[in-house]
Amino acid sequence: MEIVVGKTAGFCYGVKNAVTKTEKMLTENENIFCLGELVHNGEVIKKLEKMGLKVINDIEDANDKVIIRAHGIPREIYTKAKKRNIEICDYTCPMVLKIHNIAEEYAQKGYFIFLIGKKEHPEIIGTFSFCGKNAYVLEKVDEIQEAMENFNKSNTNKILIIAQTTFNLEKFEIIAQAIKKEINSNVELEIKNTICNATKIRQEETNQISKEVQCMIIIGGKNSSNTQKLYDIAKKNCQNAFVVENKEELPIDRIKNFRKIGIMAGASTPNESINDIIKLIEDKLC
Repeated sequence: MEIVVGKTAGFCYGVKNAVTKTEKMLTENENIFCLGELVHNGEVIKKLEKMGLKVINDIEDANDKVIIRAHGIPREIYTKAKKRNIEICDYTCPMVLKIHNIAEEYAQKGYFIFLIGKKEHPEIIGTFSFCGKNAYVLEKVDEIQEAMENFNKSNTNKILIIAQTTFNLEKFEIIAQAIKKEINSNVELEIKNTICNATKIRQEETNQISKEVQCMIIIGGKNSSNTQKLYDIAKKNCQNAFVVENKEELPIDRIKNFRKIGIMAGASTPNESINDIIKLIEDKLC
């Protein structure tokens, strides 16, 4: 059996930065609070909680210091923390912070912002708070009509299109072009592809590998948006695609007859999870 492991599998820069800094804090302090899950991976969170990390969902539950997760937070939480004299350790991914700045800048210039991504995702919730009063979140082409109705009610003729850093690149381009077809020539349009480069490369590599193997294993957290995107891409090319969070979830009986298996992992997946799954396949099937 041949195993093909994606070169870009595992931690991206933003996740690695957040996890490394949090681990360092936990070796120096006890009972460190984090507002929301630091990253979307159950294995990582379990490890950090054993080291003393306390995950909270409300800034009111923090003491004098709190870590901000890699996905970022809404603007108003910064204000609440300042009022309560809570020290913020901001480990928001730099790419996410960049999008916050872009959204804020264009909102101040009077742009209506179309934010493409999953409405309930923490990154989108945080970014939306920087978009001003004229903004709309959409994930699918069939939501464009409602988005345009909101735009037409606004007192502006300028549109900015941006995206969640982990959104599917192909879908972003389709939605952006569909929006472009809906607007009049007098509307000023800016399209900024804010999908992070690591995400784009990971998606491209997943697309390539999944065309060359009989089975594709995607490793990542169940609530990880970027992991789900990788699975969606793999499933288009490879009928036998599976998404698992750890080695216990690996469907050994279903993959034992494949001669070539591809492996890719989401941006929040630790190397331990990847290596554990590779070792299990090698021990059981090779």
